[in-house]
Order: sequence, then C-alpha cells, then structure tokens
Amino acid sequence: MNIAAETLAATHLRRRADHLSPAAVEALNAALAARFGNRLVTSEAVRVQHGHTLTWVANAPPDAVIFAENTQDVVDAVRICAEHDAPIIPFGAGTSLEGHVNALHGGVSIDMSRMDRLLAVHAEDLDCVVEPGLHRIALNEQLRDTGLFFPIDPGADASIGGMTATRASGTNAVRYGTMKDNVLSLVAVTADGSIVRTASRAKKSSAGYDLTRLFVGSEGTLGIITEITLRLHGIPEAISAGHCPFKDVRSACDAVIATIQSGLPVARIELLDAMQVKACNNYSKLSLPETPMLFVEFHGTSAGVAEQSQRFGDIAAEFGGGPFVWATRPEERSRLWQARHDVYWASFTLRPGARLFATDVCVPISRLADCVEATQRDIAETGLVAPIVGHVGDGNFHVSPLVDMDDPADVARAEAFSSRLVRRALAMDGTCTGEHGVGQKKIPYVEEEYPAATLDLMRRIKQAFDPANLLNPGKILRQ
Repeated sequence: MNIAAETLAATHLRRRADHLSPAAVEALNAALAARFGNRLVTSEAVRVQHGHTLTWVANAPPDAVIFAENTQDVVDAVRICAEHDAPIIPFGAGTSLEGHVNALHGGVSIDMSRMDRLLAVHAEDLDCVVEPGLHRIALNEQLRDTGLFFPIDPGADASIGGMTATRASGTNAVRYGTMKDNVLSLVAVTADGSIVRTASRAKKSSAGYDLTRLFVGSEGTLGIITEITLRLHGIPEAISAGHCPFKDVRSACDAVIATIQSGLPVARIELLDAMQVKACNNYSKLSLPETPMLFVEFHGTSAGVAEQSQRFGDIAAEFGGGPFVWATRPEERSRLWQARHDVYWASFTLRPGARLFATDVCVPISRLADCVEATQRDIAETGLVAPIVGHVGDGNFHVSPLVDMDDPADVARAEAFSSRLVRRALAMDGTCTGEHGVGQKKIPYVEEEYPAATLDLMRRIKQAFDPANLLNPGKILRQ
C-alpha cells in the first residue's frame, strides 16, 4: 500500500451500523429518561417531525428527541450518547433543504428550541450573544430599541444556531456578507462532552487557529453549538427599494455585474426569472410584469440612497432594463420583500400537487449570465417547471423543479437536471452549493469539487473532532 492509500485508510471515517438494535435503543432511552425526565420524547409523531426535511429525501427519524435548555443539558446528552454509541443530531428550526437533520443511523435529536435567549447586547461594540434556538426575526425584534440589527436573512425564519451550522446567507449578503463574516465567536460541545469557546469578542485576532470559521458551516458534524456571538450593524437611516424588469435573464445578469463592478453599494439585488415572477403574482397578489426582474434595495442616508437608486436606474437602462419602480413607503417595500421570501411557497402555484426540490449553486459573478442562461435552456429542453431566483450580487442562484413524486420518469428528469446544474457550475469554477449546504444530497458533488488531498484533510479534521463518528453521521462527507 502506498503512502497516500495508507493515509486515506487511516483517516477513513468510522462506518456506523445502519441502526442501533432495539435493546440498545431501550438502554439508551432509559439512561436519557433518568437525566431528562419528560424532556425526553419518543413518540413517533415527534420523532418524524425531527427527521423532517423540505426536500424529497426520505424522512429518517431519530430514536428519541431531547429538548435541551442549557449547555449542561447538551453536555450530559452527548456523554450519555457516547456511552451508548448513539448518533447525535442537533435540530434548530427544521428549515434546511438538503436532509441535514435526518437521523440516518437513528440516535438522538437534540432540539435547541428552548435555548432561545438573547444573553447580552454590547451596543457600543456592535455585537450580541445569543443562544442557538433564538430565531432571526425574534432577535431583530429584541434589538430594535438599540438601533442595531442582525442582517443575515435567508428567507425562512431560521434559528441562529442552524444558520451558523449551515453557514447561511441570504438577500443581504451582497452588502453584509454571510454567517462566516458575522459570527465573532461561539461555544460548542464536542463529541466527548467538552465545552469549547472558539474566540473572544475582539473584532480580530491573530492568536491560534480560526476555530470559529471551522464550526461555521460544519452542519453539526464537529460539535453542537450552544452560544453564538454575532456582529451587529446600525439600522440604516434610509432605505430605498424597487423592482426593475428586463427583456431576458442575460440582460438582468449583465446589469447586476455592471452594478457590482461600478462599486455601487447595493444592499440587496435579487433576480427572479419570468416563471418565478408569475408565481409571486399568483401567491402574493402582485401585478408585476411577468418578465425577468431584479428586486433591489439600498441602505444609507436619504441623499445617499436617492443617488444610488438613480445610478442603478441608469445602469439598468444601459442593458435595456426599466422602468425602475421605487417602493418608497415601508409597507410597499415590505410587501415586495415578503413576496421574495415567499418564493418557495409561491412556486407550488405553478404545478399544484407537485413537490418542490430546491437546490442552489454559486459561480463567479463574471460567469453568472452564462450559467443562468444555460440553465434556462436546460429547463426548457427537459420540459421541467423550474423557476429561478437568486442572490445574484454574489453569483448565487436557486432553481426549484416541481416534481410529481409518483412519476418515476419525472423524478429521474429532475435528478438528472440537478446533476447537470451542479456540474455546469463546477465547470465555471463555481461551487455545488452557495448557501443550502451539503447535508445528504450533495456529498457526491463535494467529492467532485475538491481534490483528494483536500477531502482527506476534511476527513482527518472530522476524525480528530469526532473519532467515533457520533455527530450527525452521513452528512458532508461519505463514510
């Protein structure tokens, strides 16, 4: 065996049995019940809820659910699970899209919903400390009187812990970044029950490895996050938003590229293709022209956003876009962005009775128009109903085929389309997922995206943190 093969063999993740035996489950649940009492739930309905997934991935419920209330609860649950060789799956709001919370090998789901406190606000330092079960909308409601807000907005009212674990993004990412840019520090419980704090509240540090970024996006495979320190931002003095139609997606994408390259400080810039606009009109009772559309928003001073809006309108006109219609009143802006956030549900109006398979890719912004245009051709040639929407300011877009799950041919068409979409993005030096994460569904594409040496290093990191492969096994990396 050569050195490379020996390394891969030595660092291969431990393969778990398909499931714990009935006797092992009984012993595990007895030990958990002695510690957690009625906060341990084993009813089928609750277990299925915690295997919940919004994709067509089959539900894989855990053997039990624990409702944690503090970090010590998580420590004790992890230690009991380790004693019984039971997998552990953290659960936030259940809004992930790639099967992240499925208990593929049974075990215990640790529900973090009761750990939902805002622990501290340091307004002078522009940061706050939260528990993982706090939802983003509730956080901003509690921050409102401070004049600060947390900008990451993935659409769903996700929990902060889940957003951290999946490295969430959203409509504001083009200006404020993603979760990796807005998490300063966190506390996590590792597979042996140790409590780890990854950093201080300092805005920057050169001390040691950047463990914070390692946990952000780890999808519960390296540790269970129990506390997060977040970067905050001042609520803008003025906000200007509007929508701008285009004749085709290439013109809209080219306008986005020109806007970003010009240095215009856009806060949000979202692409909806004609099919997605039609769905929004159906569901949100809008009357937008059913043509490719950009939703745009600017933050700043009153004079600043007026100037920025004017400049964007001029850029859009250069690419045949317009008119750029401002939503000047707060209620108009809210209605526009609520429609954007509701695109998942709106898409069902395009094919009632079908299930929606939401997926995403991200490419360098210079290749955005090529990738979206090629994807639209693929959709038309395949005969799918698949609207497109995207956070196109950073090259990320989503495609949502609507699939008849009782028609194997339809499922096969959608699966093949999804594979072509990802490989198209990879061929353009992009990534298989810009924000949904890997979960179960995109493990094969991670293996295509990274060279063997990189995958080997990832496996060694996983093995160092979790040698027994207890933490959310079967996600991100193939066992």
